[in-house]
Amino acid sequence: MASRSLREPTVSGTDTDTGDEGVRGTCDDASLCKRFAVSVGYWHDPYIQHFVRLSKERKAPEINRGYFARVHGVNQLLKAFLKKTECNCQVINLGAGMDTTFWKLKDENLLPKKYFEIDFPMIVTRKLYNIKAKSSLSKPIQEVHSEESFQLDGHVLDSKRFAIVGADLRDLNKMEEKLKKCNMNTQLPTLLVAECVLVYMTPEQSANLIKWAANTFETAMFINYEQVNMDDKFGQIMVENLRRRQCDLAGVETCKSLDSQKQRLLSNGWEKAFAIDMMELYSSLPRAEVGRY
Repeated sequence: MASRSLREPTVSGTDTDTGDEGVRGTCDDASLCKRFAVSVGYWHDPYIQHFVRLSKERKAPEINRGYFARVHGVNQLLKAFLKKTECNCQVINLGAGMDTTFWKLKDENLLPKKYFEIDFPMIVTRKLYNIKAKSSLSKPIQEVHSEESFQLDGHVLDSKRFAIVGADLRDLNKMEEKLKKCNMNTQLPTLLVAECVLVYMTPEQSANLIKWAANTFETAMFINYEQVNMDDKFGQIMVENLRRRQCDLAGVETCKSLDSQKQRLLSNGWEKAFAIDMMELYSSLPRAEVGRY
């Protein structure tokens, strides 16, 4: 995770290319894993059921615990940022997939000034279909600004506090143009979140995105959840399994270590960077929570 111009940083298009099909498939993989973990009580999320059907296939406890740690860790950082800025900020979720954070933050009265999501247009279209079809998803968006209706068409949802944009993170000009049409404010403190996103981009493409984020906003923080130690046996098996599914980890060379992850941020415009592995994160989780499993 990286930060710039924040006094006390917390730890930190189009999809026509046939090579992107495997990457889009990882959205379903992650959503199914989260849906199952929620169904067996690892954390509370009443909204994910509207986006993902419950699979008959049970997930191993190790997978459930891994997703629990991931969700808990990102949420801790997100809420720390919101409290630090007193919600006078914006959040941009890069490669958001079927994420439900907007609805959960609304329930907790922790919405930022505006919450943005970006993903492939094909994924956004699916998500918008579910929002249209489920009043439990559309009503909370309307309730935030009852005096006006929200725009929901094509690859875009735009409202006063929430926007979902269909764009390719590798095409920064088009992505930025679409965000600005949805009133992205570069003067507001901004939190950018990327969960297993950058690894599917080439090092040059991810560097451009990281640099754009560092240079665009006056005050910003970047949370990146991603693989490390990919040179070991487990990492090699992971890469090979994904290749068999026609999903290439184009950015795997930046995932060699915690240090390589930090250096990528520091060399592309960020003033400070901090990194921990999931074992350290898991050991820091509330013992009462861990003890439930």
